[in-house]
Amino acid sequence: MTLGIKPAPVRRSLRIKAGQQKAFDVFTAGMGRWWPPSHSLLTAPRADVVMEPRAGGRWYERAVDGSECNWGRVVSWEPPGRVLLAWQLTGEWRFDPDFETALEILFLPEADGITRIELEHRDIEKFGEAEEAVRRSLDSDGGWTGVLRAFAELAEQAA
Repeated sequence: MTLGIKPAPVRRSLRIKAGQQKAFDVFTAGMGRWWPPSHSLLTAPRADVVMEPRAGGRWYERAVDGSECNWGRVVSWEPPGRVLLAWQLTGEWRFDPDFETALEILFLPEADGITRIELEHRDIEKFGEAEEAVRRSLDSDGGWTGVLRAFAELAEQAA
């Protein structure tokens, strides 16, 4: 990274055949139904991914044995149009309460029951030496592209 130049955020956009409220609900309250099981930090099988519906709420995954792993927290809760999350996973994919990058998701209604989802994961420079590797991971098909594809499939089925 060049000093003084902040790297661009990882951005993804997609349109889904679901209304704004349904898209917001599936993304936030239904995350455990669509988040890829391979994207887990738990040692036991995952039971759910929970995003507490309020600013200051926890964002975490829970295993079938009751163990939990924090991912971050809810910074801003603005249904049905926006949620801002603090992503508190380091470049080593471990939770650190003193580390955070910003993850903003917008749910923008369009005509005919279509909602445009705009995702922006910013502050990538905070990953330090792991910045390039984390960016490649987040910017890949196994990152936000694939994660949003899984969300879109469920949201459209639920519409």
